[in-house]
Amino acid sequence: MINKKVNNVQDALQGIENGMTIMLGGFGLCGIPENSIAELVKKETTDLTCISNNAGVDDFGLGLLLQKRQIKKMISSYVGENAEFERQMLSGELEVDLIPQGTLAERCRAAQAGIPAFFTPAGYGTEVAEGKEVREFNGKMHVMEHAFNADFAIVKAWKGDEAGNLVFKGTARNFNPCMAGAAKITIAEVEELLPAGSLDPNEIHIPGILVNRIFQGVKYEKRIEQRTVRKIF
Repeated sequence: MINKKVNNVQDALQGIENGMTIMLGGFGLCGIPENSIAELVKKETTDLTCISNNAGVDDFGLGLLLQKRQIKKMISSYVGENAEFERQMLSGELEVDLIPQGTLAERCRAAQAGIPAFFTPAGYGTEVAEGKEVREFNGKMHVMEHAFNADFAIVKAWKGDEAGNLVFKGTARNFNPCMAGAAKITIAEVEELLPAGSLDPNEIHIPGILVNRIFQGVKYEKRIEQRTVRKIF
């Protein structure tokens, strides 16, 4: 029986070193690998290139790594609710590669599928296309984009089993499935870790073949960036 379970977040993050490129799942604060980010802060790993839709908020998520100046470059689609991210980008302290959101997702998925590059119409005629190969398909211009080349992908799932099979919940699914298997090593942190064979095969979103290490996280805060409520009349 294949067993990809590791005992804790410290064991899961073994091998992550300064200067590496890391994918991190999540959208805003939804579905982010909270335990792994906190451990990277503790490890004081620096000069990281982080691939993520955005960088959380100032005091949570990837914002914690930005506060400690542990991120050298952000590859993302959205500055978001993070004032420190914006400040570092505008001051030139942080290298930022802003990518159309669909292109970001497809560059992850292409890496997952072993596709080295693809053409997309997104970004044609803008700064996004500068220096890139452009081709016409069916009368429409497209920009060539390369798949990501990351050292680690860290994803967060709702449930997983010891063989690495993953199930996501609701909108926390976001970028996590397309990042699993899209790097040399994929780490999954889950809220509930079950014995292999416990999950219904029909409900599995990501098969264990795309996951190298899995561990059960603790004390998830699951913060909301902007809480919006409706008045009850």
